[in-house]
Amino acid sequence: MEAAGGPVVAGDVPLRKYLANLRVGGLRELRLALPAPGDPLGLSGPASFNSAAVDVGQAVIAVADGQNTGLLPLPDHRGSSYVGVCLEVHDSGPARHDLPSLAEAERDLSDAMRAATEALTSVDGPVSDRPDRLGQHGGELAPGYPARAHRVATLATRLATVLRLADDRGLTVAQVAARGAALRELDRAVRRALVAAHHAIFEPIRNQ
Repeated sequence: MEAAGGPVVAGDVPLRKYLANLRVGGLRELRLALPAPGDPLGLSGPASFNSAAVDVGQAVIAVADGQNTGLLPLPDHRGSSYVGVCLEVHDSGPARHDLPSLAEAERDLSDAMRAATEALTSVDGPVSDRPDRLGQHGGELAPGYPARAHRVATLATRLATVLRLADDRGLTVAQVAARGAALRELDRAVRRALVAAHHAIFEPIRNQ
């Protein structure tokens, strides 16, 4: 696994070797967490790991036979030219199984899109002058996932880009509040959809 400019490492061990070591220790699955302040989506403690994961905004839970491990992606700058990703290693609680199914997350995402569209069409404001990056790739799942998971992941990734490009310049306080509420609900639905899409590989085929 490569990052722009350098490899991904866990501590001082290359990711491939680190995951191989986890496999020897009974690694069964990798679970995605996309937490936000007030919404620890995918996290189950301990508090120190939850807090660090919320600050980063994402984490991976390595589920093993003995003890689960939390991995947080952080920038890795060593020397003047090296740029990579370092996975900070934490102890993690048990995997969360009360997360939304793919079908539930897709319905929630559709509902949030409709609600956000209705709310935002009532807010007149300037068009963002930031570069349009909606055509960028991202959010692709590995082969073997159901078609529905690929569809949900792609849509959620595009909506996440929309959220990043949201611009409040030129809006009144009331308009900012109305748009902020709509975008917060959409952000929640997007994160739930991405987690559900990545976890769809664990769902029974009949639910996909």
